[in-house]
Amino acid sequence: MSTMVYPREEKLDKLSQEEIISNTKLVMQGLEALKNEHNSILHSLLETIKCLKKDEEANLVHEKSNLLRKSVEMIELGLGEAQVMMALSNHLNAVESEKQKLRAQVRRLCQENQWLRDELANTQQKLQRSEQTVAQLEEEKKHLEFMNQLKKYDEDVSPSEEKEGDSTKDSLDDLFPNEEEEHGPGLPHQHSSAVAAAQQGGYEIPARLRTLHNLVIQYASQGRYEVAVPLCKQALEDLEKTSGHDHPDVATMLNILALVYRDQNKYKEAAHLLNDALSIREKTLGKDHPAVAATLNNLAVLYGKRGKYKEAEPLCKRALEIREKVLGKDHPDVAKQLNNLALLCQNQGKYDEVEYYYCRALEIYESCLGPDDPNVAKTKNNLASCYLKQGKYKDAEVLYKEILTRAHVKEFGSVDDEHKPIWMHAEEREEMSKGKHRDSAPYAEYGGWYKACKVSSPTVNTTLRNLGALYRRQGKLEAAETLEECAVRSRRQ
Repeated sequence: MSTMVYPREEKLDKLSQEEIISNTKLVMQGLEALKNEHNSILHSLLETIKCLKKDEEANLVHEKSNLLRKSVEMIELGLGEAQVMMALSNHLNAVESEKQKLRAQVRRLCQENQWLRDELANTQQKLQRSEQTVAQLEEEKKHLEFMNQLKKYDEDVSPSEEKEGDSTKDSLDDLFPNEEEEHGPGLPHQHSSAVAAAQQGGYEIPARLRTLHNLVIQYASQGRYEVAVPLCKQALEDLEKTSGHDHPDVATMLNILALVYRDQNKYKEAAHLLNDALSIREKTLGKDHPAVAATLNNLAVLYGKRGKYKEAEPLCKRALEIREKVLGKDHPDVAKQLNNLALLCQNQGKYDEVEYYYCRALEIYESCLGPDDPNVAKTKNNLASCYLKQGKYKDAEVLYKEILTRAHVKEFGSVDDEHKPIWMHAEEREEMSKGKHRDSAPYAEYGGWYKACKVSSPTVNTTLRNLGALYRRQGKLEAAETLEECAVRSRRQ
């Protein structure tokens, strides 16, 4: 008969989980053997009962068989408990494994949490420094605006002289057309082209870059390139690490940095960045995406600034094709692109094409935005400058008068004997001066008219100066002086 081996009681408390499992398996094997032996004995006893004749001996054997049955039941109970212990051990192992995984995850989360805390602390420090810088810049801006206002009142140069000085060359700073007229007096024009270019293009700056973009543009507009450029480069480096080089946001950042370089006259570096951005956008967004058109347009501006009008023209035409395809041929953004293309052709002397592009842009603006939209007056001014270069003074004069008449109608509602556009008053004074009946009455009533006009004031002011210069060229000195006086007064107001 088999004998069961049990571990000593004093050692039970010191056993590990593996040792307990090993001992349990041994006990199960012993119990199985004991069970088999008991069943064998029980079977023998039952056979013996059949052979016995005496009742006393049979009763004795019955008692022993009952005892054996109870022992077998206890052995089976022990086996069942051992199996439960084995199952419990397996479950504990699984729980321990899951526990280790959770601990590893907790450690990783703790590390990430610490990293995020560090990042937050650094960002808060940067934000604090930025707020201090912004506060300082606000003070500087207020001071500069104040000084600029004083300077305006001290200017002795007439608008006609300013216009004549600029008329020999078409600047490509306004290839996003006439954007310089929309900037405030405190913002130097040479630092504003990046602002205009970034805001124009038929697509939005991604949300995660919007704050950075505005900050860079602010520094660039103030000429603080020593801050704007490193800010752009750091953002570009971070984007490439997190998103890879071939990502649309990387292309957007390349565009912004290129515009800052362009304002610094670093055309070679800007061209390299824009070509890289163009390649990324074509690859990730497709060749007919509005962002591709915007990059092509920026590249065309860059070539135009370097006098490479022939190289810039096909880029501008491709941008126009994309906008027409994506937005439709009668979309306002298409009209802006037509203005850009017209200015490039004007610098090459292609006046027939210039007239076609400006007239088409004018049609789009009038049909989509209405005759009172500021872009209508701007485009008419651009078309008039084209006429002037060709000696078509009458055509230019008609456009200037249309702009001023429309501004007058918006303010007074009609043209009659009591309410005449300023150019009519100017020509009447010219006629009276020739008849030696000059009206010496001041035009004080026009001081408030220009300020109250709902048409873009800088555009109408430019028209006043342009028509005044045209009158002077025609020998209409009294009419020219009237318009120039009105332009000066309106600008001061």
